[in-house]
Amino acid sequence: MQENIRDLVSKMTLEEKASICSGADSWRTLPIERLGIPTMRMSDGPHGVRKETGETTKPEDGFPTDRSYPSTCYPTASSLACSWDRDLVTQLGKALGQECVAADVSILLGPGMNIKRSPLCGRNFEYFSEDPLLAGEMGAAYINGVQSEGIGTSLKHFATNSQETNRMTTDSVMDERTLREIYLANFETAVKKAQPWTVMSAYNMLSGTYCSENGSLLTDILRKEWGFEGIVVSDWGAVNEMDDSIAAGLDLEMPAGGEDSKNKIIAAVTSGKLSEQALDEAVGRLLQIVFKAAQSRKEKKPVDPQEHHELARRIADECMVLLKNDGVLPLGKGGKLAVVGAYAKEPKIQGGGSSQVTPTAVSIPLDEIRKAAGTGAQVTWSAGYSAGDGGAEPEEALISQAVAAASAADTAIVFAGVPIESEGWDRDNMRLPEGQLALIDAVAHAAKKTVVVLMNGSPVEMPWVDRVDAILESGLCGQAAGEAVADLLFGTVSPSGKLAETYPVKLSDTPAFLNYPGMCGRAEYREGIFVGYRYYDKKQLKPLFPFGYGLSYTTFAYTGIETDRSDFGENEALKVRVKVRNTGSRAGKETVQLYVRDVQSSVPRPDKELKGFAKVLLQPGEEKAVEFTLSRRAFAFYDEQIHDWRVETGEFEILAGGSSADTPLKAAVTVHSTHEKKVVFTRNSTAGELLADPLGAQIIRQMAGDAFSIDELPAYVLQMPLRSVHMQMREMNEEQIARLTALLNAER
Repeated sequence: MQENIRDLVSKMTLEEKASICSGADSWRTLPIERLGIPTMRMSDGPHGVRKETGETTKPEDGFPTDRSYPSTCYPTASSLACSWDRDLVTQLGKALGQECVAADVSILLGPGMNIKRSPLCGRNFEYFSEDPLLAGEMGAAYINGVQSEGIGTSLKHFATNSQETNRMTTDSVMDERTLREIYLANFETAVKKAQPWTVMSAYNMLSGTYCSENGSLLTDILRKEWGFEGIVVSDWGAVNEMDDSIAAGLDLEMPAGGEDSKNKIIAAVTSGKLSEQALDEAVGRLLQIVFKAAQSRKEKKPVDPQEHHELARRIADECMVLLKNDGVLPLGKGGKLAVVGAYAKEPKIQGGGSSQVTPTAVSIPLDEIRKAAGTGAQVTWSAGYSAGDGGAEPEEALISQAVAAASAADTAIVFAGVPIESEGWDRDNMRLPEGQLALIDAVAHAAKKTVVVLMNGSPVEMPWVDRVDAILESGLCGQAAGEAVADLLFGTVSPSGKLAETYPVKLSDTPAFLNYPGMCGRAEYREGIFVGYRYYDKKQLKPLFPFGYGLSYTTFAYTGIETDRSDFGENEALKVRVKVRNTGSRAGKETVQLYVRDVQSSVPRPDKELKGFAKVLLQPGEEKAVEFTLSRRAFAFYDEQIHDWRVETGEFEILAGGSSADTPLKAAVTVHSTHEKKVVFTRNSTAGELLADPLGAQIIRQMAGDAFSIDELPAYVLQMPLRSVHMQMREMNEEQIARLTALLNAER
């Protein structure tokens, strides 16, 4: 096929090549009939196929969108990651691929991979996690599922698109280590494990260069280093200068760029600013995917909406997280229940913007609770607040009605959530609306037992957490959320979701609080690598609910950890075996999480980092052993001086448990680096650095003689450069320093 592509490119005119690098319209690539080049259609995702009908609607509470054909609305990425289940995510991907086939769509624009730097990002519901490993694994599973159906994906938004404020012009500024360890590692995992057909470049700049024309990102890292084989497509309207983008490694501008884009490319090639070879390579890569899409297309056949709805329900069952339970859950049949909150009738199931789909059906939580409670139950409903504004201000009449119902019931179930989460803007705060806060307080005071069900795509502050008996984080769990909420409240399914991001006590606790969203066109990532749990651990700041946390209706005990070796080289794999037992009375699923801690490092490192996870089903009393394999990267950090990953010789701890804050198992191992960093001594090397070197320490001791004790040198002397040491050691002059450093460097 490659030979045919090259031959085809050679037959194209400069104008045709320049034209095809921009879309034909909002969703399709440009066909060239005289050469038999077909069109390829794309569609928004990622949690449903949003194929537009051509009718425009502007919702009052979200980013303006065009109306779409009905499709299954699955849980958003923010909820999906809480399943911690690769197989489940792959099943979702396959179902999305099937719906793309039915809709005659070749590429689904997803998954969204950006790291959750701050809870305020309006698009966090489209992203998986604050942790790059979890995000990368979820993304790879999603891509493999979709592409198994002959449908391409678009890994987005590459890279550092972690805010909506000024998203099309802001400059994400960070050090190289932060970029590599946090904001690129997730993309790297997805590219290497799943090879998406396309990668979507982000709107923003990265360190002064727009991502759509950043050759370091698109060519050096993505293609040359990671081995990406597909095409780079711009986010819609993200191209700054089309000729510069082609030179950097972009292949396709979306949507249609019109005459301006075409003419810029032609002028750049004609003037010599852009080589025609670079243009040919971009066109060749694009044609490769266009023909791949045409050849992979399956026979169009409809999907069963009910079958996919049931899948959406099973996925939602696994995604919801039980945050608190003081014995009130699961609910029994019968009894008196007071369901409170407008969202019980009009549930929040997804966010706004380009991902918003028209669901094929929506299950209503109130209806499903009534079904699950049984015929003998008395279930009432009170609005509590208006669904229109989500309870922006307290409405005393509505709250009074809810309090009356709650005081007469055995249990009150309050539905609350964030009214607007959407592409296009960030949240101002982490608070629920004042009307909802007043409602929760009033109901919790009046009711015998209070359960709060949250519908949100990002954390919220919970000043009421100690006044309620149970909290179920249902997230934005798609069109079957109502059924899943009932499944979990009544114990048809035991909760197994775990938080994919840390829930802080308050906004000011968050790592980026002082620097988000930035100013003067710059978003400075001053918190560096300390994002999410990495920050809370290092700061010794207790969050409301930690990363990886989630309760069940059964209990689990971590009973043992073993490694296949305790001393090994950095290029050898370490196998870890963790045992976990179900100590409760019913079956349940537990997510075993494996973390690694560098006991002593030459650079600041997190207290621990997630390096493996596995979700297992355990029957009552059953014990299973979960095995992990840790490669070199599990122990490495990114060294900015050598621009590569580095492992330092030393002791590491392998930690295992049920959350980042609960790791009862520990094993110690020693890793030996095969490429120790070469130290070059100069006259500005410190006395401490010299004394840390065996040969250097020996020479210094000989030179010092009995004048004074090296071991008792004060800290300020150890921090002195050698050129200043003669102030303390008169015997060491400039000539001796030169001989000493030459000798030490020669030994290396």
